[in-house]
Amino acid sequence: PYYVDMNQNLFLQASLHSSDQNLTVFVDTCVASPNSSDFRTLVYELTKSGCASDPSYAVIPSPRGDVARFGFNAFSFVNRFPSVFLRCELLVCRYHDYSSRCYQGCVSRFKRSADS
Repeated sequence: PYYVDMNQNLFLQASLHSSDQNLTVFVDTCVASPNSSDFRTLVYELTKSGCASDPSYAVIPSPRGDVARFGFNAFSFVNRFPSVFLRCELLVCRYHDYSSRCYQGCVSRFKRSADS
């Protein structure tokens, strides 16, 4: 466990360990839950499809493509849960493949009305 105070800035890093130097990593979706084995019942989205859902969520530039960095402010689930667990989905793409999902950034899907 990692203990923090409320609203403290948290900084995280995900590193890709591969002998292939031509790969990059991208944080696609991160959700938090008060239960380490249930990420469906009560969750809080930090980012989804590369788009920040939490106003404090920020991507932090990394000097290397095989390292993804991000941060957000610490929070709790209505004070009755002592812990917050994170589950993040990361994508691995070819480095400098600008058509890949890793280089598209935030992808919001808008629904069109039936008459448009």
